[in-house]
Amino acid sequence: MTGTGMRAVNNPSEVLITQKEEQLSGIAIAATMEGMRPLLIEGQALVTQSVYGTPQRTVSGFDLRRLQLLLAVLEKRGGFHFGVKDVFINIAGGIKVEDPSIDLAIVSALLSSYEDTPINQHYCFAGEVGLSGEIRAVNRIEQRIAEAEKLGFEKIIVSKYNSKSLSKQNLTIEVVPLSKVEELYQYLF
Repeated sequence: MTGTGMRAVNNPSEVLITQKEEQLSGIAIAATMEGMRPLLIEGQALVTQSVYGTPQRTVSGFDLRRLQLLLAVLEKRGGFHFGVKDVFINIAGGIKVEDPSIDLAIVSALLSSYEDTPINQHYCFAGEVGLSGEIRAVNRIEQRIAEAEKLGFEKIIVSKYNSKSLSKQNLTIEVVPLSKVEELYQYLF
């Protein structure tokens, strides 16, 4: 909304991604779908030492049960001790995301905050995380990759099962296929 009326938002993904000069830990970009439209959304995580007996789990724009599931996977499959940490998740822009493809970005943001090491701001993620720690394929991967490429991202991390079905077109973005969250950790850190 402007002083002269409403103005169209040509690319909502640009509005939803914070432009920052310094890299911060706990931030990862997810390539999601909202209906038929691909959107790149910033997921933020803060992992801190719990001061009280029971650790806090607070979310905004993300499902609390899904967060608990992802933390359990990271505990069991990755050996990370989130049981003694407070965990806060926020989806920037006030959006509520239902698309399970945001899992990989949330896991990456959690690991980034846990290690207090930023993720390259030119990386984005599209993948669902299963209970055994596998990175599962998501639908409409070509649209997600095209949106990330359009916004100038250098790499998109996807399920290796998605990469099998991709057409080998001339992409300027590098598609990184991974199969497990352990591989994700090794790749990022």
